[in-house]
Amino acid sequence: MSTQTPVVADVVLVDYGLGNLRSATRGLERAGANVELSTDPADFERADGVVLPGVGAFSEGMENAGPFREALAEVAASGTPLFGICLGMQMLLTTSEEAERVGQGDVEGLDLVPGTNVRFAEGQKVPHMGWNELSVEREHPLVEGVDGQYAYFVHSYYAVPEDERAVVATTDYGVTFPSIVANEAGNVFGTQFHPEKSGETGLRILRNFVNLCAER
Repeated sequence: MSTQTPVVADVVLVDYGLGNLRSATRGLERAGANVELSTDPADFERADGVVLPGVGAFSEGMENAGPFREALAEVAASGTPLFGICLGMQMLLTTSEEAERVGQGDVEGLDLVPGTNVRFAEGQKVPHMGWNELSVEREHPLVEGVDGQYAYFVHSYYAVPEDERAVVATTDYGVTFPSIVANEAGNVFGTQFHPEKSGETGLRILRNFVNLCAER
């Protein structure tokens, strides 16, 4: 059984009204983070890392996150680690089919990892819910020690980055889709799955994130 890791980094968890804040906080604390839940973009500047959680619709997420858009762009530009989880990962991209499908037109994402989010094709059970394997496609500090391990997913859309080099890990669900993506600089990244609900695999990923924050 894992024991709690000593605090090694100060992490801000963005509270924009659409996240599993309690479970994300517990997971990050187990991984060694000193977690501050924040609704104030000014807090991002002094953090070692920022986490953008998320559960729900892309359009609602972007509407709620509107006041944070500029501050999140500054985090990305500064080199501070920015970690998007589930919907938070999808929001890192440029846009999503989801908004158009529900009649809300083109909703712009954060555009920190250029690309779009698409719905699983007809014939695949939606939402994709359950445990699936991670296949690491390239090196990144976030995925150290997790190749071939299983993580917990709940989603109907998945990311399609413009640049295939943004794909860090993939998962097979009838189609092979990116389950972890990152920007070119490597400091902005996201998981389509929920590491805070993914047992020891998720804890390893969260520890990798906290260690990355501590190294800054």
